[in-house]
Amino acid sequence: MIATFLQAECDSERWGQAVADALRRHRTNAGLVTSPVLADAEENTLRRAILDEIRGYGPREGLFSGFPGDVRWQRVRLTRDELAAVRYIDYDYWVELSGGSRRPADAAERIRSGVRVFGVANDGFLDAAQALRTGARWPELILVSAAAEGGDVVLEGHVRLTACALAVDAVPAETEALRGVSPRFADWWAY
Repeated sequence: MIATFLQAECDSERWGQAVADALRRHRTNAGLVTSPVLADAEENTLRRAILDEIRGYGPREGLFSGFPGDVRWQRVRLTRDELAAVRYIDYDYWVELSGGSRRPADAAERIRSGVRVFGVANDGFLDAAQALRTGARWPELILVSAAAEGGDVVLEGHVRLTACALAVDAVPAETEALRGVSPRFADWWAY
């Protein structure tokens, strides 16, 4: 999960610079994130330190405040319908963008109608949707759920998930994702 999370953040407009700065501080290069060797314990420790620094994963701060410690991670394949059922985190921007539903399909409709949330332009979503239509390949979405199936909330990949809602015609029949499951997600602030 940590490697996938950092891989996605590396290309993020919002978090990419923080990842690059952390890599420099730790005297390593982007390959640690873009080509992870998961069997290398030293690399894993370094990636964990970077996620701790930039997003508060270990200390359970920010996004990870109250995040359960007993999460079981698994790779899953989601059908188009299952992907469409994934909700945004319970964060004011995503709630507002979706008109309160936390559903990306509702956000897509609002984006198409020109709704801007907190003065933020929607160009990034539209660009990502166009990239999806032209065959872009992205890191897996990272989802969390309080149950083994269903109830998925996106932890990492909000822009990509929104692009899927904007370009439904370009979404593959199945999408691979990483899902963390813990009954304690029901108590996490963002669930």
